[in-house]
Amino acid sequence: MTDDSVPDLRASDADRERVAEILRDALAEGRLDMAEFEERLDATYQARTYGELAPITRDLPAAGVTAPSVSLSKEPAAGPDGSHWPGRVVGGEGSSSWAVAVMSGFQRKGRWTMPRRFTCLALCGGGEIDLREANFADREVEINAIAIMGGVDVIVPPGVEVVVRGIGIMGGFDHREEGVPRAPGAPRVVITGFAFWGGVGVQRKLTRAEKQRLREQRRRQLEG
Repeated sequence: MTDDSVPDLRASDADRERVAEILRDALAEGRLDMAEFEERLDATYQARTYGELAPITRDLPAAGVTAPSVSLSKEPAAGPDGSHWPGRVVGGEGSSSWAVAVMSGFQRKGRWTMPRRFTCLALCGGGEIDLREANFADREVEINAIAIMGGVDVIVPPGVEVVVRGIGIMGGFDHREEGVPRAPGAPRVVITGFAFWGGVGVQRKLTRAEKQRLREQRRRQLEG
């Protein structure tokens, strides 16, 4: 694709498109999450030389190459069925199964365990369900959100599949995060419920620690 011995040569549109294709394949295979893919894709189309393109795919296998299997020496404790998703447990009991905000607000965030079913009500108020650092009680969990003249925001990490089945009347449910490929072993979050003059939003975000890790990784690639 590119030749590291000529880093100062100008890259062509075709060179950039070949790098973009490798990134798309890596996203589909679960080697990159959505945030990493978008960051690297932006860098690809901004690159002007081979030297700027080379670090973008340095840690990805070339087309047709099968990466060797690896055994991680440090893994999270497995759930009751022996299952885990990198960085967190899948299995166990939920630490909180409901929340209510009436002219007020609620938050579920940080290290907590999302139960198989979480029910919440926001009546003239608002709520936030942040799953970025959460463990999951099962491979598929459900958030039943009722928003009446209020709102509920659901934040999921990259790799989690989102399915939205809620009903809105003079209100609505956010479907923009549906259709994103699920990472191997990651859970599915099904969002159901009812919104009347209110809304249930869905956002996909990295944790602060993961953002910092990506910045450091990017810096090392550029320096290398």
